Amino acid sequence: MGLRSAHYARLLERPRTRVRWFEALTENYMDSRGRPLEVLLKVREDYPVALHGVSLSVGGVEGPRPGYLERLKALAERVQPFLISDHLCFTGAHASNVHDLLPLPYTEEAVATVARNAARAQEVLGRRIALENVSSYLSYRESAMTEWEFLVAVARRADCRILLDVNNAFVSAQNHGFKAEDYLDAVPAELVAQIHLGGYSDMGTFLFDTHSRAPTPPVWELFRRTIARMPGTPVLIEWDEALPPWETLEAQAVKAAEIEEEAREARTA
Repeated sequence: MGLRSAHYARLLERPRTRVRWFEALTENYMDSRGRPLEVLLKVREDYPVALHGVSLSVGGVEGPRPGYLERLKALAERVQPFLISDHLCFTGAHASNVHDLLPLPYTEEAVATVARNAARAQEVLGRRIALENVSSYLSYRESAMTEWEFLVAVARRADCRILLDVNNAFVSAQNHGFKAEDYLDAVPAELVAQIHLGGYSDMGTFLFDTHSRAPTPPVWELFRRTIARMPGTPVLIEWDEALPPWETLEAQAVKAAEIEEEAREARTA
């Protein structure tokens, strides 16, 4: 489950929960010396934690913004996360940050740019990172490969891992007219470090990745298909807007865990 401030009071009481681990939004804690970081460190005493960022801008030609990687490393040294991840995108230029996950053209030049920036990030952090496929609402005429070919090429060239967002693959497939099954089936299981599940909003002419509802039935079916190839992969329920009661969120996490367990048992059998 994603760790949100609405959960702080409950988690500090250390209740019994079936949630296995939490993911913290990196930028919410990177520059904090107050209560948010204090709470995160308390949660870390009881649960594994992953750090998930939105500002690495690994696809930007200028690379990560000055000081960003150093601050991320300092946070990681305190939290000791089992995974650090960010998005396969760029988020601005000339040291600006538009606070949006902007898609990249799927070209060899872009692969080289991302690989260079990811390598630098991994060198500073002293560990491999994972990059997440983003939902997209436009495409580039310059693209010379599919999104999944681009994602895999980046992971192999950069020697990083993939955070495979099943919902994002579905949203992009609907928006651009390809099959989500083709996308997910093409991602090698050994490259995937984590899976995200979330909800979208139907805007009529396109799907919008809002993280404001539970995963839809088509996304759950795609998850069943995907986790069958990679049982044991950590799975996160992303629900950031219009947060429901804790029990509703926990039930979604439990559902994902049960499907993963079914896949593990089937693989063993």
